[in-house]
Amino acid sequence: MPTTAVPDVHSSPHAPRPAIPKDTRAGTPSGAPSESTSTDIELAGRGSTEEDKPTSGDDTRAPTPALPVDEPPNGGAEAWRVVACATMIAFWFVGTGYSWGVIQRALVDKGFASASTLAFVGSISIGMMAFLAIANARLVTAIGPRYMAVAGVLFMSVAEVLAGTAVQHNSLPGLFLTAGVMLGIGCSFSFMVISVTPAQYFTTRRGTAVGTVFAGGGIGGAVLSLALEKSIRNLGIEWTFRVVGIALAVCCLPAAWGLKERTTVVRKVLIDWSLFKSWDFVLLFLAGALGTFPLFVPPFFLPLYAQSLGLSTSTGAVTVAVFNFSSAVGRFLTGFVSDRLLGPINTLFAVLFITGFSLLALWPSSVSLAPLMVFVIINGTASGGFFAIMPTVVGSVLGMQRLAVAFGMIVTGWAGGYTMGSPIAGYLLGAYGGAGRGIAAYRPAVFFAGAMAMGGALMVGILRWRKSPQWKIKM
Repeated sequence: MPTTAVPDVHSSPHAPRPAIPKDTRAGTPSGAPSESTSTDIELAGRGSTEEDKPTSGDDTRAPTPALPVDEPPNGGAEAWRVVACATMIAFWFVGTGYSWGVIQRALVDKGFASASTLAFVGSISIGMMAFLAIANARLVTAIGPRYMAVAGVLFMSVAEVLAGTAVQHNSLPGLFLTAGVMLGIGCSFSFMVISVTPAQYFTTRRGTAVGTVFAGGGIGGAVLSLALEKSIRNLGIEWTFRVVGIALAVCCLPAAWGLKERTTVVRKVLIDWSLFKSWDFVLLFLAGALGTFPLFVPPFFLPLYAQSLGLSTSTGAVTVAVFNFSSAVGRFLTGFVSDRLLGPINTLFAVLFITGFSLLALWPSSVSLAPLMVFVIINGTASGGFFAIMPTVVGSVLGMQRLAVAFGMIVTGWAGGYTMGSPIAGYLLGAYGGAGRGIAAYRPAVFFAGAMAMGGALMVGILRWRKSPQWKIKM
C-alpha cells in the first residue's frame, strides 16, 4: 500500500488541493501524524515515491494528479513465476530438513552418535530459522529477496558438501557446524524470502499461493527421503551429503535469481514491542511457540520407530516419504480451505488440533505398519499445513503492513520448539529405555509432543473466540 494519502474518490483528480497549514515548531503539516505515531512498516508501491505537496492559491502550475493505489495483481505470469521460483527453493531447504530422519538413522547405525544428539544437529538447522527471524526480516528489506535467496542457497550448498567431509573424518563438532549452523543460516534466509515475497502478489489467492510454495517443501521431503536412503546404500553417507549440496546449488541458484519483490518495505524498527500490547499478537505468538514443539518429532523418529517394529530400513524411509508427501498435500489444501471454506484462523486451529489428536490417540496405538501409515498420513497432512497457514493468519489478523515485523517476531518465538522439540523427545526416548526396548519407550515422547500441539490449539481457540464469540465458519 502506498504511503501517500488516498484522495476522496468523489472528487475530481484535477481539482487543486487546498493549502495545508504548517506547524512552525515541527516543520510538518498541522494535524499530520508525528514520527512516533507512524506505523512500523510502510509498504510503498514502486511508483509511489513522490510525496503529496500542498499548492498555494497563486500557484499557476497544473496540479499533480493523485497516484492510484497500487493493488496486488492477484495472479498473472510474473506472480506465478515468483511462486514457482519460491517453490523450487522450498523443495530443497524444507526437503533436507524433513528427510533428516533418514540420515539420522544411518548415522545411529554407524555408531556416529546417539539419536538424541543427532536430533539436536537436525534441530539446530531448523531452529536457526527462528533465532535469525527478526534479523532476517530486516536483511530482506535491506538487500532484497533475490540476493538474500542467492546467499541462502550458497550457505546450504556449501554446508552439505562440508558435512560430508565432517562425517568422513568422524567429527561430531564438524557436523554440528555444517549440517547444523551453516545449513541453518541458509535455511533461515530461504524461509524468510519464500514466506513474504509471494504474498506481495496476491489478495484473495494469498493462502493458495503460499500453500503451493510450502507444498513444494513437502514434495521435496518425500522425494529426498527415498533418494537419500538409496544414495546412502550406494554411495555412503559422506557422498550423499556432497551430492545433495551440488544438486541443491544447480537447482536453486537460478530459482533464487528469479525472485523479485513487488513492494519496497521500509522498516523503522527491528522489533515492534508495541505488538505485545495486542492480545491477538500474544495469542498467535504463544500458539506458534507451543505448536512447533511436535512438528519435527514424527519425521525425525519414524525411521527408528519403524525399526523398533521390526520393519526394514527401506520401509522406515518410506514412512518419512509418505509423511512428507502428506505434508505437501496438507500445505496446498490448507491454503485452499483458508481461502474458500474456513478462513485462516479456523484453519490454523484445525491443523493444530488434528496434529495433537493424532499424536495422542493414533501414534501410541500404531503397533503395525497399517495403523502407522494412517497416523503418518493424518499427522503429516495436518502438521504440514501449519507452515503454510501461519503467514496468512499473521497478515489477516495484524495486517499486511505489519506482516514482516510481526511474522519475524512470531517465528523467533518458534526457536524453543524448533531447537528443543525433537531433542526432548529423544531424551525421553533414551530415559525410558531407548529404541532397543521397543515401541513402549516412545510413548512418553509422543505424549509430550501431543500435549504441546493441543496447547497451541488452545491459544488459537481463544484468539478465535475473541474475534467472534459466535464462532462463524469463515474468519
